[in-house]
Amino acid sequence: MSDQHQIHAALTRLFNDEGQRIVFWNDPDKEFQNTLPFIILEGVTVLRLDEVGALETKIRLERGEPDGKFLLYSPTEEPDYEDDWLLDIRFYSHRFRADRASILLHELRLVNPHLRTHLAERRKFFDAKDRLQKIKPLVAPEDTASDLDRKMIAVVIKADLPELFNLIRSIFDAWTEGEIDLDTPPAVWSQMEKFDLDVPFWAMVKATFGYEEETPTLKNFLLRLLLTDYAYHLKGDVLPSLRGLLLPQISRSNAVVCLAQWRDSSSKGTSYNRLSAEAAAILKIEDHLTNLEIDALADVMTFLAVEKQIASSLRERVQTTAATINAEDVRAIATRRQAGHWASLNLADSPAAPRQALHAVYAALVAAANFYALWNLHPSGFPDPDAATLYRAYEKELYRFDQLYRHFCESADTAEEQGWNILKPLRTDIEAHYVNGYLTHLALAWGQCIEPPGGLLSQWRIKQVPNQYRFFDHTVKPWLEEGENRRAFVIISDAFRYEAAQELTTELNGKYRFEATLSSQLGVLPSYTALGMASLLPHQTLAYQGSDVRVDGKSSSASERNSILHAIGGLACKYDDLMAKKKEEGREFVKNKRVVYIYHDTVDAIGDDGKTEGKTFAAVRMAINELAALVSYIINNLNGHYVVVTADHGFLFTETARVETDKSPLKDKPDGTVLAKKRYLIGQPLHDHDSVWHGQLSVTAGAEGNMEFWIPKGANLFHFVGGARFVHGGAMPQEIVVPIVTVKHVRGKSAQETKTRPVTVQVLGNSHRITTAQHRFQLIQMEPVSDRVKPITLRIAVYEDEEAVTNIQTVKFESGSDTLDERKQWVSLVLKERQYHKKTPYRLVLRDADTGIEQQSVDVMINRAFTDDF
Repeated sequence: MSDQHQIHAALTRLFNDEGQRIVFWNDPDKEFQNTLPFIILEGVTVLRLDEVGALETKIRLERGEPDGKFLLYSPTEEPDYEDDWLLDIRFYSHRFRADRASILLHELRLVNPHLRTHLAERRKFFDAKDRLQKIKPLVAPEDTASDLDRKMIAVVIKADLPELFNLIRSIFDAWTEGEIDLDTPPAVWSQMEKFDLDVPFWAMVKATFGYEEETPTLKNFLLRLLLTDYAYHLKGDVLPSLRGLLLPQISRSNAVVCLAQWRDSSSKGTSYNRLSAEAAAILKIEDHLTNLEIDALADVMTFLAVEKQIASSLRERVQTTAATINAEDVRAIATRRQAGHWASLNLADSPAAPRQALHAVYAALVAAANFYALWNLHPSGFPDPDAATLYRAYEKELYRFDQLYRHFCESADTAEEQGWNILKPLRTDIEAHYVNGYLTHLALAWGQCIEPPGGLLSQWRIKQVPNQYRFFDHTVKPWLEEGENRRAFVIISDAFRYEAAQELTTELNGKYRFEATLSSQLGVLPSYTALGMASLLPHQTLAYQGSDVRVDGKSSSASERNSILHAIGGLACKYDDLMAKKKEEGREFVKNKRVVYIYHDTVDAIGDDGKTEGKTFAAVRMAINELAALVSYIINNLNGHYVVVTADHGFLFTETARVETDKSPLKDKPDGTVLAKKRYLIGQPLHDHDSVWHGQLSVTAGAEGNMEFWIPKGANLFHFVGGARFVHGGAMPQEIVVPIVTVKHVRGKSAQETKTRPVTVQVLGNSHRITTAQHRFQLIQMEPVSDRVKPITLRIAVYEDEEAVTNIQTVKFESGSDTLDERKQWVSLVLKERQYHKKTPYRLVLRDADTGIEQQSVDVMINRAFTDDF
């Protein structure tokens, strides 16, 4: 824009927009004397005070044309007061300066006239119209020179806000747009220097962080920021070789808040991860961590290297203190780190921040600690007074060994798939405890309970535990008989064992209008698919015809199940087929059917194949998710009110492959063998053998005829063909404690009780007054976590309006303890070093980390004596 156009626009705004009647324009350098004739303003009379007398002008303005608009131009400075005939008019009129800085002053609506000089010094910035247009919305009338510089920097580096901490992280973020070279400033820095904004930037940095060097550099500033944050949170001293890099004590809280906000930034947090890694290498942080304990590093989030050290040390603690493990302490440390910057699943995963792997490492350590703690409750193995007692012990508690083992292996697999081998030493220990400890002791105790004569194998009945071959009569039929319009959905998931069903039950109870209960049934023996599936069908008799299991004389093979169910007004279908149907299609499909059997095969399909058996635990996780989705589909789309999830059998699985010593010494199949597998053999007649349990199918499955079976004792196998880590068919509790998950659709007023919600967290105390740079707040989780009350992760900080004046802490509340004191947590916040006022309203805000919804806000007074006085 030319000077003439700028002047015309500025004068037009004064007369038309601001309603000025008289404007004085003094041009002592006579810069615009030749431009004046070309400036034509509608309705405005231009008078040259060097050509018209002062008295004549005064009379014309006040008497002759008292309502007229006038531009009074003079190619001289304003006269002194005593010589100015128009002084009284000048007081109530407007002064106009046409130099570039004055025009900018007016255009930016700045009220401080002394900023003309500063604007003149920044002329290069304002030479471009687009930069002027971008800074206009940012400028406030009362801005100072420093404010303007901040806002000019924001425009140059394309920062979203002209706040210093944001400017710093924007500049650093620009460093990661390509290959990182800390010795070469980012491209935006040359723009800063071009517009002379580097010097004011360093002045701001000095005032805020105390950073001062003869030749300041971004690299040096970054290193000192990061090291200061590390030292601030470290419980102990940094090495003498690094102390010289720490920022001054008085400014360290600003470094802490600045970096915490950078880590917390959704748009720029990724650059923090990459730059902190570069800095850690330069500072050789890993060398300084070797002898530091977890407690010393517990609050440090500065470097990924610290996270690795904590995870490694925690693994070592779990391993070395297994016999006396404090699982709650391990959980508290792991939970704190999982909510933090490097392991939070709320933030994106990347090579510089491998959050999924780290989160999985901590999950595995918690599972291992809980496994050891459970094992320590049974140092001498498991008592075997009778089958019923041990069976109930497995239902109530012992199943957790299998569940925790699965959770550990599942998380360890996730970590190792991403190249994290930190858990391998612990994995060996857990495997030994599970296989040589738990499984061996359970097999010995359970073997004593079922060993004939007099044992469970002789009668295959436990008081108050239904037999699987009576499933339809005890679980489905009573529901149907309660009303003519009753309908039952039965989901049979192949090899879905009890411990997985317990997890499914918990998940279902976390859904609105669902009420799930878990019980069990004594599975048929041998515990294999054909017999288990047949026993779950409605029938009067089971019998064998060769290897085929007959249901009331009919084959029970998959292709025949629909005709068996059709006889009682039911149907059979596959999981995939039903889930593929839309709502109306599904309703039409089950219309007028009293019983719907749905067959699901995820665990067995993967586990019972030697090529894929290693993915068994991943298959269990998939099955839990699929079954939860299927139950939801039935209740929400098909108007199902009664759903039962069960299985044909369970399974045994170990991470390590079986060895020859796990093999039964049986050499050859006996005459009369009809079916021979890894864990069972069926035929007739069979004789007793020292290495096997010999039983009658009429006893263990209610099957007519004289069919008999052998199963190897304990967890042993007959042979290893087709994979040997995933097995079933035997009598171990994992195989024959068959789950029954009964799910009802809750309606009416009772439905309100099934609503899920996050735990409530309250800030303890009534009057919160911050007087130091760091302040601790105590928070309490008001109720324990349960099926209906879910954990919550909160982002906690102190705010003035919407600006955080502290670092933001992320804390997870997930305690299941019934003791109030065990549900309390301390949160330490660091206050930004700046001016605070006692009467300004500040708030401690607790926000849901997932949704950003404010959960609680409490008033806080900040009374920093030092800050307020200076």
